[in-house]
Amino acid sequence: MIQFKTIDGLLLRDMVMAGTAILEKNREAVDALNVFPVPDGDTGTNMSLTMQSATRELNSKEYLRADEAANALAKGALKGARGNSGVITSQLLRGFAKALNGVEKITPVQFAEALLKGSEMAYKAVMKPKEGTILTVARVVAEDAMKQAQKAPDDYDQLISVILKSGEAILKKTPDMLPALKQAGVVDSGGRGLMLIYQGYAAVLRGEDITSADALMEDDVQTVSDDCHDLTRDLTYTYCVSFKLINFREDCDEHDLDSFRRRLNRIGDAVSVTGDLTGAEVHVHTDNPGFALDYGIELAEIIEIKIDNLADMKRALEAGNKQEEKVTEEAEENSAPEKRYGFVAVSLGNGFSQFFTELNVDQIVEGGQTMNPSVDDLMNAIRQVKAECVYVLPNNGNVIFAANQAAELSPNDVRVIPTKNVAMGIAAAIAFQNDAEPDENMQRMTEAAQHVKTAMVTYAIRDSEYNGIEIKQGDIIGLHNGQIEFSGHSVHDVVLEMMKEIVTDEDELITVYYGADVSEEDAKAIAEEIEEQYEDCDVEYHNGGQPLYYYLISVE
Repeated sequence: MIQFKTIDGLLLRDMVMAGTAILEKNREAVDALNVFPVPDGDTGTNMSLTMQSATRELNSKEYLRADEAANALAKGALKGARGNSGVITSQLLRGFAKALNGVEKITPVQFAEALLKGSEMAYKAVMKPKEGTILTVARVVAEDAMKQAQKAPDDYDQLISVILKSGEAILKKTPDMLPALKQAGVVDSGGRGLMLIYQGYAAVLRGEDITSADALMEDDVQTVSDDCHDLTRDLTYTYCVSFKLINFREDCDEHDLDSFRRRLNRIGDAVSVTGDLTGAEVHVHTDNPGFALDYGIELAEIIEIKIDNLADMKRALEAGNKQEEKVTEEAEENSAPEKRYGFVAVSLGNGFSQFFTELNVDQIVEGGQTMNPSVDDLMNAIRQVKAECVYVLPNNGNVIFAANQAAELSPNDVRVIPTKNVAMGIAAAIAFQNDAEPDENMQRMTEAAQHVKTAMVTYAIRDSEYNGIEIKQGDIIGLHNGQIEFSGHSVHDVVLEMMKEIVTDEDELITVYYGADVSEEDAKAIAEEIEEQYEDCDVEYHNGGQPLYYYLISVE
């Protein structure tokens, strides 16, 4: 039975941490729900990494107000958003935070309204929303939660029960909404990931034991340290105090630790108490270091005491800043755009990265099939390109969404070419003309990318049926323009079978990029065999170095 009538910032943090921990614990199971039986199904991984980024931001300080905690949650999720599922999750949390603006403690009605706002924002962020996905689960849960909250405005117990019941019910219906899910015999992976997060929320509110889940998050918690001091603002308190608590009194419990946090918040700010009764790290800014130490001594032994004078540190910083003003001005001049155009490309594999470097791409972001870069990764790369207009080549269908988010957040002119693989990215980069206008280049590169037909060869990680093709674990599968169309027992046979279907009389160039698990000798042999069969085409082979995929072949 849930006794809470409202949720403050500290309780919201605990709920999110539990949800994140449960998601991480089940990450591989969520990955396995991906429809494609290819070895790069990563919905669970992307959502987990996104939520871990959110919890790190949420743990950067103690947020007492719910709206401040929600804003930190949304900020961290957006920075760490990876893949389509991660970006959608970040949008759910972004809308959730917007709905709580000005709210100190969340009532059941406000919680339901925030869920609904999150769903609306996630739908708007997706160009062509599909039902039967995480979007559907989020929307139906929010709508049912709103109905329940209106019936019982003060009852979190019934609200949480409705959220879990509604979510599980709609999740079971997702295969009926998407034929691909029904064929694979799975529910939507993103929807399942979202329900795991909500299960964490429920566990905290119900007071259920989540010790094992908490342990999973220990390495992800960022404690506030003296490196986080913002000395550029007016100081509220003079001293920064940090210490560790060990050997707690035998009669201490978690309530005593919560009370300790509240006492610290009454004498200062930037409060952080991380850990548990086996050991905790403490941080606070205060004018009374002795009070903080006395409060700690009442609970446990104290070690590693450190007290810094923030006022003295601020004076030293201001003196140093005066000497550095000239250097700062020069740095600002140097940060001005150095050229008209610049490029950021996502690439995985030394060979492909080398191609993009030779095509004058300024920044290579590591990522692709097995590890999608986050919005923050892409933003950092964009910032380093000193150009008036920056083109981004995501080179993976699951990175395009994050790239668009990065472009939207950037104050500069950033344009995303929707390249779904590195072959399309290379074609787009080749089509670029330095003397063309930005819009013209955008059109040229997009058209060049779309003109490329691609074949990718990998292996199946589980039994499946897709587009009427029976697939067994370990089979070699071929994807034509991202869709599974071929299956067999030999890499060689699948490649040649795909070529028969893809190559036409109008094609002129076939480029074979071989992966990390293919020898140059084998790649050369298969390229020569392709050349013999298609005499009117020029055939090249190059070391792409990509993992998991034996070959990526482009046909133009």
